[in-house]
Amino acid sequence: MAIWHRKKADPSSSGEPYIEENKLDYQGHQQYVSGDGYPEGHIVDSSQPSETKLHRGLKARHITMIAIGGAIGTGLIIGTGKALARSGPASILISYTFVGFIVFMVMAALGEMAAWIPLGEGFSGYATRFCDPALGFALGYTYWFKYIIVTPNQLTAAALVIQYWVKPEKVNPGVFITVFLIVIVLINYIGVKYFGEIEFWLSSIKVLVICGLIILSLVLALGGGPDHDRKGFRYYKNPGAFKPYIDTGSTGKFLGFWSSMVTAVFAYLGTELVGVTVGEAQNPRKTIPRAIKLTFFRILVFYVLSVFLLGMIVPYNSKDLVFAASTKVNSSSASASPFVVAITLAGIKGLPGFINGCILLFVFSAANSDLYIASRTIYGLAAQGKAPAFLARTDRRGVPIYSLGLSTLFCLLAYLNTSSDSKVVFGYFVNLVTIFGLLTWISILVSHVYFVRARQAQGVPETSLAYKSPFGIWGSYVALFFCILISLTKNFDVFTKGSYGNFDYKNFITGYLGIPLYIIMIFGYKIITKTKGVRPEEADLWSGKAEIDREEAEFLAEKEAMGKGSKDRGKFYKTYIGWLF
Repeated sequence: MAIWHRKKADPSSSGEPYIEENKLDYQGHQQYVSGDGYPEGHIVDSSQPSETKLHRGLKARHITMIAIGGAIGTGLIIGTGKALARSGPASILISYTFVGFIVFMVMAALGEMAAWIPLGEGFSGYATRFCDPALGFALGYTYWFKYIIVTPNQLTAAALVIQYWVKPEKVNPGVFITVFLIVIVLINYIGVKYFGEIEFWLSSIKVLVICGLIILSLVLALGGGPDHDRKGFRYYKNPGAFKPYIDTGSTGKFLGFWSSMVTAVFAYLGTELVGVTVGEAQNPRKTIPRAIKLTFFRILVFYVLSVFLLGMIVPYNSKDLVFAASTKVNSSSASASPFVVAITLAGIKGLPGFINGCILLFVFSAANSDLYIASRTIYGLAAQGKAPAFLARTDRRGVPIYSLGLSTLFCLLAYLNTSSDSKVVFGYFVNLVTIFGLLTWISILVSHVYFVRARQAQGVPETSLAYKSPFGIWGSYVALFFCILISLTKNFDVFTKGSYGNFDYKNFITGYLGIPLYIIMIFGYKIITKTKGVRPEEADLWSGKAEIDREEAEFLAEKEAMGKGSKDRGKFYKTYIGWLF
């Protein structure tokens, strides 16, 4: 915890840092900082080894593509089919659009904090600083739990996709799990600069594939397929725009719509992981807000356009779509994709294999970025003193090797899926941790509310912010309300449907157990450590900020020295290509 003195240090003294006056921050506002780059009176822990710092090797394009790599995957190319079959085309169009704006408010709240002070600890660091150390503890571990389970699940999905070409009777899926695991560990180990570049190109291919599928869907909707059937909005009339779910009539249509809301939330989960990359971002005050805004618009366009066009070219009562949506054994293969259903209905042959290759790329890219996020999350906890100190150590390239090694060990859970009995248990395990994604959004919004209160209490003007959330604190309140509502109702169908009577207790337990676990971690930490919530007027808004200001000034000066030619190329990229990549 930071220790503050009322008096300035004497430059001649040896025990305290030298104070330099009349320093200006990046916005031109006066501040007093020490020679170490910290605010006046802040004592730097000299016992902290220098081998605990991440390297700022991620450019803006790397960061946005890491976010896309984690957020766009099988949820788009497969999950939209299940939502369409259950809810109807109008339901998924409304829900994906509405949840997209909730995501924007979450991302904007995160961007405001990250642009003020980019922390290597990620958003758990903001919860610790501005709200309560207990919230930072619970948030960090629940987010880590999510990714150490999602990563092996992605590896399993990749092995299942391979079965499209190589049957499990010929080669055990465990062989492919091993190959994929070794590759993603090596990519994460070689350094953040190379990791960012590899993930950039993987995700760029994903973006091109999605764009291709959107164009193909538009062509099919306008009658450009082999059947020359101009479908338009035919399926909005017959079988209908809204499909009843569980019940009939208006109640059933509303339940179908709310079911698609839940599906949309889980499709967008992962967008927030850009907040974990801020500690390794170059020029973070500019790249992070830009990355957040562009990532949101890309994902919103990709998802909303996709579900809009799928609703035009595939009826929700199609036998092929219902089969795809209910497929369990091959839920990670092309047979489960609504795009394949649309291609089949239009009479196009030969594309399922291509779609399957795209799904493999999607899953591999997601597994790669998921392992990265898992290692950085536990690193952030260790940097805050909430995990063993050795996990905060990095090698000469800035890679937290011990955190990466620990997160890799949990990837071995993927081998559970080679057993048919373990698949069911592992499926419930995944259902358990997916609630942590929503809890992460809730925690980010709460942290932003406390951040705004701290700014106001300490007299920090909005003009000093590098980026301000366009909806302010009220946007966070609105998004917080809907996130909590969806968290409490996300498994509402267990009360009316199930294998045992009218109550599916297994999915109820695994779907909601994350909430009490989260609460137990918050209050357990408070009881054990006897910590208290952070008062707005005492929140630490300044530690490390001056150092970031200095790094930013150096980066901008170096960029300025590169010459006008580089600027022109950068402008061309941002104007014509950068929006997409």
